Amino acid sequence: MVVKSSTVHPARRQRPATLARASAKIRPITIPRDVNDVELEIGDRRVKLTNLNKVFWTHPAITKRQLLQYYADVGPSLLPHLQDRAMVMKRYPNGAAGEFFFMKRAPQPRPDWIEICSITHPSSNVIDFPIIQDLPSLLWVVNLGCIDLNQWYARCDDVDRPDYLHFDLDPVPGANFDRVRETALVVRDALSALKMPSYAKTTGSKGIHVYVPIVRGPTQKEVWSVAKELARILESTHPKLITAEYKIAKRPRGRVLVDYNQNAWGRTLASVYSVRPKPEASVSTPVRWEEIEAGIKIEDFRLDNVPARLRKLGDLWKPIIAARGRFHLGRYLA
Repeated sequence: MVVKSSTVHPARRQRPATLARASAKIRPITIPRDVNDVELEIGDRRVKLTNLNKVFWTHPAITKRQLLQYYADVGPSLLPHLQDRAMVMKRYPNGAAGEFFFMKRAPQPRPDWIEICSITHPSSNVIDFPIIQDLPSLLWVVNLGCIDLNQWYARCDDVDRPDYLHFDLDPVPGANFDRVRETALVVRDALSALKMPSYAKTTGSKGIHVYVPIVRGPTQKEVWSVAKELARILESTHPKLITAEYKIAKRPRGRVLVDYNQNAWGRTLASVYSVRPKPEASVSTPVRWEEIEAGIKIEDFRLDNVPARLRKLGDLWKPIIAARGRFHLGRYLA
């Protein structure tokens, strides 16, 4: 496989010189129930949380306070997956059923301890993205109305070289989640045959994400090219189950899209442990392959039960960010 190198898009990290990164050990935080606005002191930082009583989901009724409390509870496991990565904000000021808007630039005013990743885009436009480095910055972003979290695939010190390759398995109309699970197992087996480790999580919406941790080196375009070729091979070997068709109108009904295009530069997916703006506040949750074989459902994993699952099982996605066990994708590049 021959892949041409892509253009490198430079980034610059702005880190407050007077504030050290918060300790990795995070103390449990309880957000008060009897107030609508509060300023929490976390270590040497203070974060303002507002409109806590606002209903973000109606059936069942879930408030903004409950959303913030969820992220405080899962923070110790979530934060390592977000640190040092630019964050694209998707804001729902009126809750999950309300209108949303995307926001890339970190808003002003903002606390002086919010770190910034300045990324030069192909248009030469420089965008200052916020970085979630600790619990205060996590709560600050969620307080802006960000229900789910969408971080860059690459870290800020080299935004063109990602840490993982992934596939977004999305059902085409006419396909159900049973077909998505079947596709996930096909993808797992194909990756295993290539000696690629793979890890799955529900998207919290309609599908499953399958990730492969890779040794950083190939550019985002090179990773995208490998993912595209793998998706095309899966489509050819399982034409009644899988499609890799980019154009929506051409996708055959009843298939599952193995979406390689989400690996493109500047794209993002909902992060692990992200609450989604869906009914019952479903959560994008790491799952074992055995659970997929047994027949999990999207609605099995929600804001109200994922923290307990996490306490019981720990972070099933630790290997995604671990130094060991990463695949050398460069062997497929010439």
